Amino acid sequence: MASDQLVFVPLGGVGEIGMNLALYGFGKGRERQWLAVDMGVSFAKDDLPGVDGVLPDIEFLLERKRNLVGIAITHAHEDHFGALFDFWPQLEVPVFMTPFAAGLLAAKKEGERGAPDIPVKVVQQGERFSAGPFELEYIPMSHSVPEPNAIAIRTPAGMLLHTGDWKLDPTPLIGRPTDGKRLKELGDEGILGLICDSTNAVRDGVSPSEADVAGVLQDIIAGSPNRVVVTTFASNIARLRTVAIAGQKAGREVVVIGRAMHRALGVADELGYLKGVGPIRDQDAFGYLPRDKVLALMTGSQGEPRAALARIANGDHRDIALSSGDRVIFSSRTIPGNERSVNTIINALVDQGIDLVTDNDALVHVSGHPRRDELRQLYAWTRPQIIIPVHGEARHLREHAKLAAAENIPEVVELRNGKMARLSPSPAAIISDVKVGRLYRDGNLVLHPDVSGVADRRRLSFAGAVTISLAMATNGDLLDDPQIAMIGVPLADGEGQSFQGLVEDAIDNALDSLPRARRRDPGTVREAVRRAVRNGIAAVWGKKPVTAVLLSIIEDE
Repeated sequence: MASDQLVFVPLGGVGEIGMNLALYGFGKGRERQWLAVDMGVSFAKDDLPGVDGVLPDIEFLLERKRNLVGIAITHAHEDHFGALFDFWPQLEVPVFMTPFAAGLLAAKKEGERGAPDIPVKVVQQGERFSAGPFELEYIPMSHSVPEPNAIAIRTPAGMLLHTGDWKLDPTPLIGRPTDGKRLKELGDEGILGLICDSTNAVRDGVSPSEADVAGVLQDIIAGSPNRVVVTTFASNIARLRTVAIAGQKAGREVVVIGRAMHRALGVADELGYLKGVGPIRDQDAFGYLPRDKVLALMTGSQGEPRAALARIANGDHRDIALSSGDRVIFSSRTIPGNERSVNTIINALVDQGIDLVTDNDALVHVSGHPRRDELRQLYAWTRPQIIIPVHGEARHLREHAKLAAAENIPEVVELRNGKMARLSPSPAAIISDVKVGRLYRDGNLVLHPDVSGVADRRRLSFAGAVTISLAMATNGDLLDDPQIAMIGVPLADGEGQSFQGLVEDAIDNALDSLPRARRRDPGTVREAVRRAVRNGIAAVWGKKPVTAVLLSIIEDE
């Protein structure tokens, strides 16, 4: 008889940055019980017009939801908890979060119409509790958000440690540093598997501390002659607190711009994370304060088109404008895939005469992820039997796997989304594939790419659209001139011939080429006209627009 197995299945976040969703299963066959760790989204790239976010496909999980014992959230970043509103109504299981993550989720709900009411079970850092066959313990770590956690997952087959996002920062400024003492104790207890962040596995050394950034930001803000804007992630409360205190020391008023930042600061204040920070002003104070008395905190560091910074750079923010000589500090790192959007904003600001400071110019940002020496330290504390690199693109995962092997970890399992790894009984191995994929959050809908219409939008953005309306008698004669609408198509070719005339000629030729009997078949007429128009335009332009033909048959009276 087959024995119980302990398995790991990533549905997102392994082979990419973002969209984290990990599954742990214990048992056998259909009775295997499951624990989900994190449920995140990722940014939509420029090749997905209109898409607001990308989510993992959870069909595999939905098929097993009766055996799902809970969802454990490691920390309050969108790539780790941003899909809860979308997926929880389909799963309806307990959700475990620490106070800051729970508070931020509740605040988000107030700003999102129709968001479900998720009955969160709030747990404290260091707390142990059970969910099905799993016993969970939240271990304090350091990261760029309050209350980040690793989760120790005890099972009858052994203990796993899911690190979440982390680094070794002895001075994180907010919250508790990584609990090395507890990690050593877990290592003494015996860790079967370490499922570990790989984001900075390509970088040697140790990540600088948040305290190092604080000193640099304070000097830059104090030496700035005009307005100062700092853009960073809204959830990076330590950074926001640092900037606010630096601004107030320099005699500036702190103005917060952007709903996400207001929301995060409100939750942080309720939990006592903003002690020592003076009054914070709303954006309506921005316009009447003297330029040398303004320090603005705002969203948009990743180039989000609807965030405050993008609208200011484009000159279409209703209330906020910058002047030549003002300074914008990007206290952030650009997430892979967002480079084009961020560079567009940077160039627009440069054209306005804005002075820019990025992490290429000064230590205005530090990563929240471990470099190679930090990974080595974690290995030494925990001494796992198995390491599985997660949270990274292919290069990050490969370098992490190579490092673990070089540090004599007995078993290293390198996998990608959709691979099921057996962790017990030994040896660890990839044993099967499961269905994975992506879903698009598009306005109020979450859709599979095949039915989202995004592929058509991409084609429309490349070659425009032509719509033709025809009215025909039952005998196949046209009753009126074709009605033609073109969007995104050139007005004329290089010799001045209008595309309108080109389309009209293509329609006439298509109809003339059809025998009278075939002109009585609406489907044949529509397809003949569509092909003729597309091919006629392509012959001149080199591109085939999306073409639709609307045909009305008018019955003889």
